[in-house]
Amino acid sequence: MQAVSSVTTGVAYLARPGRPAVVARTLAELRGPTRGVVELPVRLMWSSDRAFDLADPDQLLWMYENVLRETTSLDDLRRLVDGRTLRRVWRLLNLPHGVRAAWESRHRGLRSA
Repeated sequence: MQAVSSVTTGVAYLARPGRPAVVARTLAELRGPTRGVVELPVRLMWSSDRAFDLADPDQLLWMYENVLRETTSLDDLRRLVDGRTLRRVWRLLNLPHGVRAAWESRHRGLRSA
């Protein structure tokens, strides 16, 4: 499976200038951890403190924001994000407009989540 891009949607959504937002085709394919401590790879988080305790709501949001904004890989999404959790916290996430628009365009249910 490939991520949604401007080729499949006809619309280019950017996470930031020059970087297309990566969106999973389904939320069900996102089976990342829901508990414990997760350490993000350097390519997603440049800080030396890259560990996030998913039991802490603020750390969970911060991790999801970084992954959704920085990833260039569908594998990152599948490995690090949980679809049910994403739906639950969607409105709380501080995301660039392009990332939010890309996800809501593909997953219309997130608009009302």
